[in-house]
Amino acid sequence: MLDQKEIEQLQEMCKQNRRNVIKMANNAKSGHIGGAFSAVEILTTLYQKIMNVDPAWDKSADFAKRDRFVLSKGHASAILYSVLSQKGFFPQEELMTFRIFGSRLQGHPNTHLPGVEVATGSLGQGLSMGVGMAMGLKLDKNPAHVFVYLGDGELQEGSCWEAFMHAPHLKLNNITAIIDRNMLQIDGDVEKVKALEPLADKLRAFNWNVVEIDGHNLEEVYEALTNAKKNLANTSAKSRLKTAIKKVEKAVEANDKELAVKAFNEANSLLDKALTSNLKHKNFVAREKARLAKKVNSLA
Repeated sequence: MLDQKEIEQLQEMCKQNRRNVIKMANNAKSGHIGGAFSAVEILTTLYQKIMNVDPAWDKSADFAKRDRFVLSKGHASAILYSVLSQKGFFPQEELMTFRIFGSRLQGHPNTHLPGVEVATGSLGQGLSMGVGMAMGLKLDKNPAHVFVYLGDGELQEGSCWEAFMHAPHLKLNNITAIIDRNMLQIDGDVEKVKALEPLADKLRAFNWNVVEIDGHNLEEVYEALTNAKKNLANTSAKSRLKTAIKKVEKAVEANDKELAVKAFNEANSLLDKALTSNLKHKNFVAREKARLAKKVNSLA
């Protein structure tokens, strides 16, 4: 949880990043200001409070263990550059070379710049790259986490949904997809170009844990991203919960009320924790509590 001082510091950083984006676009006489502005609070919080990154980049001793970030909506590069310079990856003076011929800060990110993992801008590709990174990290037993920032317009492309399907299939709990639901794309209103709603339900159907927040509320952003990165611990908690539920069911089958009540209390406690840590949706917790209580109460 952020304290008031941290909130104020982040607010000031966000203001600085918005000023930088305007100055950069004005100096270059081009740039995607709206797409950059909608990502300010999330990227600022990610780099300042959530991600394990070192401005020394590939010279860092723990370079391999860094968290990875993929800006799938690469046209919003101005905010990424501002956040990277704010973190110390390169001098802030270089921001004024944005979109200038020969600059490292081109209209879409590329790997010539420290802090950039992959070149992006061809929409619909970022999540697939992020899933590939997460797969590699798992194989290497690397604890790093992958964050992918997507625009909502690019979700109209099938490649995104292949990646949304593949990550849960491989049980990749080391990747977080952040969707910028600003409802706009180059051709207009996203829902009029090609409707995505009910988007959250579609993602849940693909077995993603969906958390909907106000992307400009720093406290909501921090809590959601912190919980997302803790997903490894959440997976362990899910396993304990499943085990506890099975204990209740086995005790009921054995007609052992004393053991069933004890197991039920343990499961109930874990269900309460699941509710507060957002492991499962509220309706699942309520349903499981009622189901288990009915089983235990059926015993003589």
